[in-house]
Amino acid sequence: MSAPFVYLASQSPRRRELLDQLHIEHVVLAPDLDEDAEALEVRHGSESPRAYVRRVTRLKAGAAAARLKRRGLPDAPILVGDTTVAIEQVILGKPVDADDACRILRDLSGRAHRVLTAVAVIRGDRIEEALSESRVRFRVLTDADIDGYIATGEAFGKAGAYGIQGRAAAFVERMSGSHSGIVGLPLYETSQLLHRFGVDPR
Repeated sequence: MSAPFVYLASQSPRRRELLDQLHIEHVVLAPDLDEDAEALEVRHGSESPRAYVRRVTRLKAGAAAARLKRRGLPDAPILVGDTTVAIEQVILGKPVDADDACRILRDLSGRAHRVLTAVAVIRGDRIEEALSESRVRFRVLTDADIDGYIATGEAFGKAGAYGIQGRAAAFVERMSGSHSGIVGLPLYETSQLLHRFGVDPR
């Protein structure tokens, strides 16, 4: 069954911009004030980064579907996504403060890391998922690089304490994979999933 639009279960302006790039009509389905979105992102034991990001995305999908039903909104597919950064099996989440951001950026300095973004589309009892995995290598970062970047505020609220769409692009020595996936919404995988649910560019 086709749908004229999709709900985006994210308040990320970057994901909205990427959907605009695809010319996909969308409506933000933000969490309720009493929803604990951060609780969904707690890692279970030593699960791998791939298993973690997939599980969190499925949890977000279920929470978004329940939110839609609770609010009595019109039926439409719901798009959800989650991004994590990992060095081997170590997950580098969102920094809790400046010191944590500094630690994370020092870990990334001069090394390669993976950026994994899982996306899912849910409608009723049907859910389909996809995973984008990219590799990024940072140049060696000086203390001035790190301190200056943290001072911009860009490090906060982002997995791995950076956004490749901002000033941190200057840190990237090389990358392979999906640039949009690193930003937070892999456009190829997203467009394929949405097409299966009848959501196409307007």
